[in-house]
Amino acid sequence: MADKRIENRLTLSVEEASTILGISRNLGYSLAREGKLPGCIKLGQKRIVVSKAAIENLLEAGKN
Repeated sequence: MADKRIENRLTLSVEEASTILGISRNLGYSLAREGKLPGCIKLGQKRIVVSKAAIENLLEAGKN
């Protein structure tokens, strides 16, 4: 996660998380709506953010 824009943040946009995971933006939003994207936090009616730690943990778990 070398991108300077997200390096110091605790959350990612769904689009940023999707890019890191190598999936499409649309699939990322679909998974978030279904509760299948780890670390999703709904803020208000429309805003969804994703825990950067949850994405990092998912990727670490996939290495084993």
